[in-house]
Amino acid sequence: MTTPEKPKTEAPKEPKKMNGAEALIRCLENFGVEYIFGLSGGAAIPIFDALVGSKIKLILVRHEQGGTHMADGYARATGKPGVALVTSGPGATNTVTGIMTSHMDSVPIIVLTGQTITAMLGKDAFQEADIFGVTMPVVKHSYLVKKTNDIPRVIKEAWHICQTGRPGPVLVDLPKDITSAPFTGDTLDPEMDIPGYKVPGKPSKKDLIKFANAFKGSKKPLLLIGHGAVISHAGKAVKRLAEKLHAPVTNTLLGKGAFAETHPLSLGMLGMHGTAYANKAVINCDLICSIGSRWDDRINGNNAEFCVNAKKLHIEVDPAEINKIVKPDAYIIGSAREVVEELIDYVEPLDTKEWIEELAYYRKQWPLKYSHDKGLTAQYVIHECYKVTQGKAIVTTDVGQHQMWAAQFYLTDYCDNWITSGGAGTMGFGFPAAIGAQFGRPKDLVVAIVGDGGFQMTLYELATVFVNKLPVKVLIIDNKYLGMVRQWQELFFDNRLSGVDLEGNPNFVKLAESYGIKGFHIHKVEHCHDVMTEAMNYPGPAVIWAEVIKEDNVFPMIPAGKSAYHMIIEPPPQTQKLEKPTGST
Repeated sequence: MTTPEKPKTEAPKEPKKMNGAEALIRCLENFGVEYIFGLSGGAAIPIFDALVGSKIKLILVRHEQGGTHMADGYARATGKPGVALVTSGPGATNTVTGIMTSHMDSVPIIVLTGQTITAMLGKDAFQEADIFGVTMPVVKHSYLVKKTNDIPRVIKEAWHICQTGRPGPVLVDLPKDITSAPFTGDTLDPEMDIPGYKVPGKPSKKDLIKFANAFKGSKKPLLLIGHGAVISHAGKAVKRLAEKLHAPVTNTLLGKGAFAETHPLSLGMLGMHGTAYANKAVINCDLICSIGSRWDDRINGNNAEFCVNAKKLHIEVDPAEINKIVKPDAYIIGSAREVVEELIDYVEPLDTKEWIEELAYYRKQWPLKYSHDKGLTAQYVIHECYKVTQGKAIVTTDVGQHQMWAAQFYLTDYCDNWITSGGAGTMGFGFPAAIGAQFGRPKDLVVAIVGDGGFQMTLYELATVFVNKLPVKVLIIDNKYLGMVRQWQELFFDNRLSGVDLEGNPNFVKLAESYGIKGFHIHKVEHCHDVMTEAMNYPGPAVIWAEVIKEDNVFPMIPAGKSAYHMIIEPPPQTQKLEKPTGST
């Protein structure tokens, strides 16, 4: 009788050890990152490899700039940091425009860049670029990781820094040998080490009372709402404050949505292409309180003539903005939402009956308007888009005339529903930002209102839309010009047009169809409503090509370097020569 063999037992398997890239992705998973917008390359291969099987979905973009704008749009639409991933050298430098855009507009994104191995840093290795140095002026913070075990701490700090205080982009440069090496740390949740970084706390009762007292006696108050109110979701608090004070409200370009523009107290946007009545309010107010605005040159072209007879108050999260342009009579450092929520209890209602009546007269005297005399106008197309979507779409834009007309005629009532490039004025931003916004809020209607010039800078992301079956709607305002520059050349340079003619634009319907996307064409006033309705109700992605009149200008207009006293409300007579502006377009 033979003895049966004992069953063989396998030795227990050791858990698979992580490398740096896998630790990186695990950290991002732990923070709840849903998407990474990326384009691969040699130095970043370990990170892309770690994404295989990850909970995070990689969105393969067609250009690194598009990827950073998608991360930006995602962040603005959701309030959560957006993440982009690219390779070294030209891959990294292609993100600079997107990083600058988010930096200028205080948007929380994290840009991960692959880098050559540490032994070759500074030796002009293949596809090496000092992206840490290149981006230094346009980031909130940046890291060059030199130890694999530092990755969890760096990512935790980047996550914290990019979205606290005044938000902004954080760059993390990751050499290939660092992401390939074994991770031997004992935790993916280490302590942060940023002793010099402080986030403003809540204001004291003493400071709030002092600030509230500054409102007393005002007969013509004006609340100026900026992007800081949007970022902090101060909308409900601002509404309560405005209604308690009986104070009219104006907003910056990036402040759209923090206070409903359909509210009776809203004057809409002020500044270079703001409403005439908002700019009249700036001239005549006796008190202006900025909530999350930095008094930038698009609303304050000439500081010596800005709100000359008004007391100036400032609520701001970034201490560096205090006294930077305007010297306020009183200020408070802190989150716009937290400050306003606390401030409401200390202010008293103001007697503004005559002020409200005065502003109503300005609104009736100088309304925003357009006509069909010369054919299909951009204003009409955008206004029809507003009516068809009932003002509920998430709207993104590029920069230029279409951006200003969208700001004027697409009223925004909701925080995070207006996404545009303000500080940087980035052409090509609107379309990829809409893609990011659609990923962040898949159930909402997202409309990119873009110019024919800007759209052609990032149109290749139509492939990203098609592959991911995103129902983004792209409304192209095609006047076959770089319209805003043409407007300046007409008004201030004797109509000597140079470098603005976009004759040779493609048939955008056929272009969309070549990517497998439905195209619509609007070129007549009488067809606009029906085509717009069909396009917006179409269940998939759509490109709406609106061919509008070629030579139309945005009014009202305050020339750069001038104050609201120099506002041009109507087109000047052709015989009138205007003084050249001192600022940029």
